[in-house]
Amino acid sequence: MICKIQGGGTGVHANSGSCRNIAEYLEHEDSKNIEQGKEVEPFFNNEKESLRYSEMIEMIDKNKAQLKKTDSKFFVVTIAPSEKELKAMGNTPEEQSAALKSYINDSFIQNYADNFNKNLKKEDINYFAKIHHERGSKGENNMHAHIVIGRKDKSNKIKLSPKTNHKGTTKGVVKGGFDRSKLAEMNEKAFDKKFSYDRPAKETYQYMHTMKNGTLEEKKEAEKIAQTPKKEQVQEISNKVENKNDLSR
Repeated sequence: MICKIQGGGTGVHANSGSCRNIAEYLEHEDSKNIEQGKEVEPFFNNEKESLRYSEMIEMIDKNKAQLKKTDSKFFVVTIAPSEKELKAMGNTPEEQSAALKSYINDSFIQNYADNFNKNLKKEDINYFAKIHHERGSKGENNMHAHIVIGRKDKSNKIKLSPKTNHKGTTKGVVKGGFDRSKLAEMNEKAFDKKFSYDRPAKETYQYMHTMKNGTLEEKKEAEKIAQTPKKEQVQEISNKVENKNDLSR
């Protein structure tokens, strides 16, 4: 599963102003669906199954107390399950869409909140999301979701940035921080539990992260472990990376 955090620059993900532009961009699939007589996926969050356009814009734009003009006001997270993962979520696009919404509202948002180490709950996170149904050139299912998450929590008191380089700090100006690798692992485990998905070792975040960023020795070890994908061996990969991270801190 891909979990990508975006925000910044001057393009569609520019985030120092209103979230209106990104909201309009996320509607690009709607007109095509209407022309084809298909149902339009509504914007949603964990409070409402369908959000009005003006309502969700106001949700994000009004919560910017103590943020400077050039500060980030929101971030955009893209969640894209693999085709195998989608099959585990349901047999039809409707079932898969409902499952993805449930996963976002119940699992992802809580994991996102937990990663700031500020005793936050999913109800504290200010966000709206939208499911996109897209087909690849070979007809493969590319269903995914985009989540627009405010920089401030719903109380408009706490600043939350998933792009900070701080991780679980207890001293200095920044308390807490955010661990993007930990979020990826938490999301993966939550998905597997929710949908009873027996994830092969080579599909784990830690395996793919090691093969992309690890040393030659670490890659060989990960490949060796992945030859017989058992839960204990998947955990062994995770433990090795965690131990390495602890030593580097």
